[in-house]
Amino acid sequence: MWWRLIPLLALATPAVGQNPIAEVICVPRAELFQRLSGAEVTGSGLRDAETVLEVWTRASGDWTLVQSHANGTACILAMGEAWEAVIPPPA
Repeated sequence: MWWRLIPLLALATPAVGQNPIAEVICVPRAELFQRLSGAEVTGSGLRDAETVLEVWTRASGDWTLVQSHANGTACILAMGEAWEAVIPPPA
């Protein structure tokens, strides 16, 4: 999964720490969405009046948490593997 991040990491300032995504990566929304091609939004919600959080997933189980701002910037907040959709039990 990390090999897909290499183009995104090139856009960010060098991260401090051992994790290659130790700092939040922010780029214009359209650019981030191009780089996430092949993934789809499987969940979203409002954080506040100007911010949306989205979970992007791939069939492989890779996932990315993206925060989009009204000013056109989108940021990767977290990412991981082995995503599983949870279906809530019937009410």
